[in-house]
Amino acid sequence: MTADAAGGVWTYSLDLCACLARNGVEIVLATLGAPLTPMQRAAVAGLSGAQLEESTFKLEWMTEPWADLEAAGHWLLHLEREHLPDVVHLNHLMHADLHWAAPVLVTGHSCVASWWEAVRGTPLPAQWLTYKTRVSHSLQAADVVVSPTQTMLSALSRHYGPLPATAVVPNGRDPVQFSRVSRKEHLVLCAGRMWDAAKNSRALAAVAPLVEWPICIAGEDVSPSGQRAELFGANLHFLGTLTPEELASWYGRAAIYALPARYEPFGLSVLEAALSGCALVLGDVPSLREIWGDAACYVPPDDHSRLRERLSDLIWNEAARTELATRAAEVAARLSAESTAQGYLHVYRRLTDKRRAAGMA
Repeated sequence: MTADAAGGVWTYSLDLCACLARNGVEIVLATLGAPLTPMQRAAVAGLSGAQLEESTFKLEWMTEPWADLEAAGHWLLHLEREHLPDVVHLNHLMHADLHWAAPVLVTGHSCVASWWEAVRGTPLPAQWLTYKTRVSHSLQAADVVVSPTQTMLSALSRHYGPLPATAVVPNGRDPVQFSRVSRKEHLVLCAGRMWDAAKNSRALAAVAPLVEWPICIAGEDVSPSGQRAELFGANLHFLGTLTPEELASWYGRAAIYALPARYEPFGLSVLEAALSGCALVLGDVPSLREIWGDAACYVPPDDHSRLRERLSDLIWNEAARTELATRAAEVAARLSAESTAQGYLHVYRRLTDKRRAAGMA
């Protein structure tokens, strides 16, 4: 299984590995992208049944990644020859078109084309043609393509299709890591990469001076290219990059979680906030509506006036806030890490059964 060491894919990969190991699956976790931190290495070391293979090869969405991706392909094939897995599970969009011996599953967590469409409002520019061509070849060569939402799966099909067999396996989190506090504090929380325009944290900065409660934003403010996203404003508090335990504490404290995202194919932070008893105010995008339905308030991402109104409505109406948080918690309870693992185990078995049947034919 491949994993990106940054962001939600890392959290998803760790949870999935832990649950798969409890179900008797042995995993070789091969990392690409940013180097692992000591804390991340320790987290993998604490998983029974998981073996770490680490690299820092660039991923397909990074600047000029092609030489790195070529080298990464050789490295991944070497790992397959060494470990002889029953299934190859790629959590990035490249390399499904290598000469694998085992069946290949690709999970499409996000992509540049759908990000660009949602955030910039235009088709992918010509300079991304190589990316689009290479990703299309990879996805079409996979045995199955999986996404956490039907919205994301449809986007992959529209931009890179036609796809092979597909499946939707929603992401999940272990509820034990989060707790609902009976007395919430009067604060609004947001968590995410501040430098990513998809998260739209600038909308919260714009309305913060007009909102009655403090707005706290947790997350990285420096992009992989070294650009710093600076957000300032009255009533806005930047918490910086927090450990998972620190962030869980903030979720527990916050009465409202706001993510006015322009693009969010799933959103683990929203799930974590819901498990912690927060009322949800989210960007009105199809993927978030698909997951949360009537368990959240939605605002058009660029409508700052509506965002301020929705936050103020919940701030002044405790009963509505409590009801919304309860509905969100009910949805979140169905999105466990174990249910995600069971979904993937079902897909793995389909792949191995199909390969076995083909070998007997």
